[in-house]
Amino acid sequence: MAEVTPSEHGKRAVFGLVILALPTLMMAMDLSILYVAVPALSVDLGANSTEQLWALDLYGFVVAALLITMGNLGDRIGRRRLLLIGASAFAVLSAVAAYSPSIEVLIAARGVLGIAGATLMPSTLALLNSLFTDKRRHAMAIGAYMSCFMGGIALGPVVGGVLLEHFWWGSTLLLPVPVMVLLVVAAPFLLPEARGGEIRGRIDLLSVALSLVAILPFVYGVKEIAKNGLTGVAVVALVVGVLAGVIFVRRQSRLAEPLLDVSLFRNRVFASAATLMLLMGIMSGYAFLVALYLQSVAGYSPLSTGLWLIAPTFAGMVGSMLAPAFTRRIPPGKVIVAGMIISVLGLVAVTQVGPESGVALLMSGFMVASLGSGPAGALGAGLIMTSAPPEKAGSAAAVSETSGDFGVSLGIALTGSIAAAIYRSAFSDPVPGVDVDAASTARESVAGAMSVAQGTPGPAGEELARRAAEAFTDGLNVAAAFGGVVALVLAVVAGISLRHVPAHGDGKDGADDAGTASPTDTDASADDRGTIRDLVDEQGIDGAEDTEHSRTSR
Repeated sequence: MAEVTPSEHGKRAVFGLVILALPTLMMAMDLSILYVAVPALSVDLGANSTEQLWALDLYGFVVAALLITMGNLGDRIGRRRLLLIGASAFAVLSAVAAYSPSIEVLIAARGVLGIAGATLMPSTLALLNSLFTDKRRHAMAIGAYMSCFMGGIALGPVVGGVLLEHFWWGSTLLLPVPVMVLLVVAAPFLLPEARGGEIRGRIDLLSVALSLVAILPFVYGVKEIAKNGLTGVAVVALVVGVLAGVIFVRRQSRLAEPLLDVSLFRNRVFASAATLMLLMGIMSGYAFLVALYLQSVAGYSPLSTGLWLIAPTFAGMVGSMLAPAFTRRIPPGKVIVAGMIISVLGLVAVTQVGPESGVALLMSGFMVASLGSGPAGALGAGLIMTSAPPEKAGSAAAVSETSGDFGVSLGIALTGSIAAAIYRSAFSDPVPGVDVDAASTARESVAGAMSVAQGTPGPAGEELARRAAEAFTDGLNVAAAFGGVVALVLAVVAGISLRHVPAHGDGKDGADDAGTASPTDTDASADDRGTIRDLVDEQGIDGAEDTEHSRTSR
């Protein structure tokens, strides 16, 4: 098949963006759709709270662990080719996960599904660089990309709720199948093939193994501490993860063709944006507790829960879409700081939610927090992509997605583990009138507690439901407070590390890229302000340069 070279001014680039939105939507939906399915699968598969967390976030951790590998692989074999391979595998593995007969099989299937998912995200973000070389359109495409991700998170619970009204929980995992088939059929006609230059050597498998060992044991250690305290096993797991991470970084600096080009992090803008994406993901880890609250504490159906979640996610989309426009006159660091302050206000409201009359306050706070977090996602991704050389777009995209996805998964693990520990502590004393087995089930998860309470007549059932609702709400409050602290840290990091990145236009010339910096700007000193601004102005604000010149000048 002949190579496709789309014009960024033509319809093909727009249709290409739509096609790239498909895997983005599916990835996001796959992260959120299980939020509303957790109570159903917990009862059907007998999953405890720890197993619920693994089913939710193992997928995200495997994706995060392999994104760098897959970004490097896409640079070697072609980003479109890798996208098609990943989409095909994703469809097959989604069907396997949907028909899991036990929680162990579901967890394993979600882990393998993460391997396929890791091929999609760096390919889509890197291909955006090939489709949109003009700075203004690239910024808008990044904003649309992040909005699609948030839109998928919003759509997941709604569609999942509709399906759960009529089918079993596994139906929620079948949604990617037809969409991925459409992607495989349409992508060869709409997307260009792109590679990362001349790469001769093979992928370093030891580096791949180290990236996995760095992430998965560390996460296990965090979960183990929340479940059983500071045990020897937890400490060993944490130490193994940290040591593997250190060895991984040292190895990359010595390899001729590393899995991750650590020289990218010498660019202060690049390193700062990656840190911001990580922190933003950690901050948002409390979100899955909101869906559990709506169903298990407030008593809403899966469909109603999904509908409640539309407004806060739409607010996040608005924040993502508006952020590039604000940076025409306001430096991106200040835009991110303002957004984080807004998020903190929303999270403070969530900390005041109670078990009986907290839905309105919860959703209002959640919506405000989502609105404030939107700019950090959109501008962070833009800063990463535009501060890296074009030939390293795959690696830069992998870093962007790794930071965000690992942050989200780590946030879920941290906040979920904190909430679970607080919840279990409420059942340290026996509930009068509830037998030992039923109390053990109630202690494992709030969904199990509410199910036991419904089957326990009289005051004993009412007391069990009350204790479970209060315990879960306490965990949600603490998780929101944790998110607020992370948001404040993020604001400080953005305010300090991005203070030298100027606004990207005065609103007249259209140089409104979401965070452009020179690829060689390793210090981003105050003297570099003019250089960065000149680069923006020089880069053809009218988009008239040809594709190759624009890519080279960046």
